[in-house]
Amino acid sequence: MTEDESNANGLMERQTTGEDRVRMIVRQLSEPRTANWVASEADWSHEPTKRVLERLVDDGILHRDESGTHTTYYPDYRRQAMQEAMRLRDSGHTVEKLTDRLAEMKTQIRDWEAEFGVESPNQLRGTIADESLDANEEGRRREIAREWEQLQRRIQIVGFAIREWDFLAPTTEPAEANS
Repeated sequence: MTEDESNANGLMERQTTGEDRVRMIVRQLSEPRTANWVASEADWSHEPTKRVLERLVDDGILHRDESGTHTTYYPDYRRQAMQEAMRLRDSGHTVEKLTDRLAEMKTQIRDWEAEFGVESPNQLRGTIADESLDANEEGRRREIAREWEQLQRRIQIVGFAIREWDFLAPTTEPAEANS
C-alpha cells in the first residue's frame, strides 16, 4: 500500500461512520456481493453492516438475491445509470463531445473485434485456451475482455445521455403536478 492509499484509508476511517463506509461501498458495486464482503470492505462488523444493507433494500436502493448459497446485495443498476447520465449532462460536456466519445468507444470495440476475430468479450476469453499464447498475451486478453465489458456499459449510458439530453437538463423550477 502506498503512503497516499494509507493516508486515504486512515482519513476515511477517521471521518466516516461504519454506515457511511457501507453506503460508499455499495454505491460502487458492479456485481452482487455478500454482507460479509461489504463488511470487510467497509472495515465494519457483520451485524451492523447487514442492518444497513437491509435498510437500503427497504429504501429501494439495493436489491437482495437469496437464490444462491449466500444472500447477495446489488444496486439498482437503472438508478445508477440514470444518475451517471445526469452527471454527464451536468458536467459541462457538450452533446457533441459526448457523441465523439461514443464514437471512440465503438471504434475501440470494432478494433478488438477485427484484431481477435471475435464478436464479444466472452469469445475473446475463449481464445485464451489457445496453447500458443504466452502468459502475457493471456493476461492482455483478459484485461481487454474486462475493458470491453466496461465500454459496452459505458456506451449504453453515454448513448442514453445523448438521446435524453433535453430531458436530463437540470431544472430550476419544480415540475408542476397535474391536478
